[in-house]
Amino acid sequence: MKIIDLHHWVDEPSKAIEIQKSLASRIILEGKSNVRLTTIAGVDVSGVSSVGPVWAAAVVIKLPQFDIVERSFAVSTVNLPYVPGLLSFRELPVILEALKKLQTVPDLIICDGQGLAHPRFFGLACHLGLWVNLPTVGCAKSRLIGKAPDPNINAGDYELLEYKDRTVGLILRTRTRVKPVYVSPGHLIDVDGSRRVIMSCCNGRRLPEPTRLAHLAVNSYRKGKLK
Repeated sequence: MKIIDLHHWVDEPSKAIEIQKSLASRIILEGKSNVRLTTIAGVDVSGVSSVGPVWAAAVVIKLPQFDIVERSFAVSTVNLPYVPGLLSFRELPVILEALKKLQTVPDLIICDGQGLAHPRFFGLACHLGLWVNLPTVGCAKSRLIGKAPDPNINAGDYELLEYKDRTVGLILRTRTRVKPVYVSPGHLIDVDGSRRVIMSCCNGRRLPEPTRLAHLAVNSYRKGKLK
């Protein structure tokens, strides 16, 4: 997979914030939402300490069968401790290394994190989208910013997430009577398109299958069970 050389990586939070602010205006929140997606990748990262080694997995699945097409892995070292709003500076370098190894270029990538629903409108999915120039969606298990009521209890119910007079994503119930997820567009897709992508990928589960499989794969890789 081709990766764009977007910028150099920094370890200082203040410099990372400057990069986020400078790139946020390049995000495109539209795309060909009526195009049928056939291959979707999920990415996830595993680490055991604040700084040190981190592992990443990228898993490509084919819809509608949910068959695994390809998996790739990478390991790297992070020097920036976790800072809310700066997750991409910890996780994205190793994610990109895993994506580089893919022979399949997916139609879209889902991240276990935020997209536009971010203090500077530039979460992990946005950052990744610019590096790979592909549609990206963030699907997180918890809220970072924004206000919205809880959606109704049925699968497919949702409420729009608002922040600073912008709609930045939505709270989506992917399974009936199960905790919702927090979905936001990353790049080359809009809010409603992001909702439809996540619903098409959940396969009866709370979390989308691409990131669920990436989570399982990266932890097996970290433990030496997969190569």
